[in-house]
Amino acid sequence: MATGSRRDIIGGLGAGLMLASVGSGVSAASARKIGYAIVGLGSYATRQIMPNFAGCEHAHIAALVSGTPAKLENFGDQYGVPKTHRYSYADFDRIRDNPDIDAVYIILPNSLHAEYAIRAAKAGKHVMCEKPMATSVADCQAMIAACRQAGKKLMIGYRSRFEPYNRLAIDLARSGHVGPTRLITAEHGFPIKPDQWRLDKPLSGGGSMMDIGIYSLNAARYLTGEEPVEVSAVESTDRSDPRFRTVEDRISFLLRFPSGIVADCISSYSSGHNSYRINGTQGWIGMEPATPYAGQSMTIRKDGVTAPRTLPPAGKTQFAGQLDHFAECILTGKTPIVPGEEGLADLRVIEAIYQSAAQGRSVRIGA
Repeated sequence: MATGSRRDIIGGLGAGLMLASVGSGVSAASARKIGYAIVGLGSYATRQIMPNFAGCEHAHIAALVSGTPAKLENFGDQYGVPKTHRYSYADFDRIRDNPDIDAVYIILPNSLHAEYAIRAAKAGKHVMCEKPMATSVADCQAMIAACRQAGKKLMIGYRSRFEPYNRLAIDLARSGHVGPTRLITAEHGFPIKPDQWRLDKPLSGGGSMMDIGIYSLNAARYLTGEEPVEVSAVESTDRSDPRFRTVEDRISFLLRFPSGIVADCISSYSSGHNSYRINGTQGWIGMEPATPYAGQSMTIRKDGVTAPRTLPPAGKTQFAGQLDHFAECILTGKTPIVPGEEGLADLRVIEAIYQSAAQGRSVRIGA
């Protein structure tokens, strides 16, 4: 996700197998560090992503891109980025001439993701892009095509896929730890503050569903390992609330998967939620909170016993994990576990959710 003022933006422009699947294949003795250009210096970039480079083995900040000169100066000095490696949006395409930049991390408002991903690929750089990947299926497809044509990798910033409790939940759910999964509930929301770009549809592409609801959707998909085939959605938005002049507040949506699993999900900009539960035939696995920046908590109900499941401290944060994973993929040629196709899959479902809510009927996905 990206944060920052609308004025700044407009003015400037598991355990086990799951753990092993994202392990490093890079020789620490021989591998160089991959240089990232951070594109967009809003709150998420400066408070979450950039500080976590300190915990990376294979990645470092090589360049900064912002429309605010004061940010370039302040953060450039803080992270030791040379003045020659600080770019405005107007001269962004000059990154092609900087061999210190291997990849860009796009942390801009959603409607700008496609443009800057495509420009970065044309400049010969690998692309990490925040979620949602874009504001339409068509833009997602254009991003994938541009990176493929340029021979560059594309990864979407699904940080929870690098968080130990979520990786364990995937492993337990897919292996039938509490029996075959029958129902997943997933709820994400928070009371949003007014006057930010997320509430401006031309920049965000939508309301809570594009921002926080995508966590419920993505969790349902990664916990099942399946793609939903049908969705039914209901929107509830108070249009007299000035926050919701152009975007939605709450959406409840029900996903049906090929195996018969059903996911009952909530997305909200007016109530607080951060949880999911995997209900199997022999018990359940609960995560609350499930996907925060830190402090995940797991509880398991099995054989009539309910107990917490506690993991040892992780070696690195989920943020450093995803940054290093993409760097490792660049260095080794591996495909990221969350490539552009993962972001495209979410947008396909999001478009169907919006269609279902608008038309008051169930919508087949991919039909």
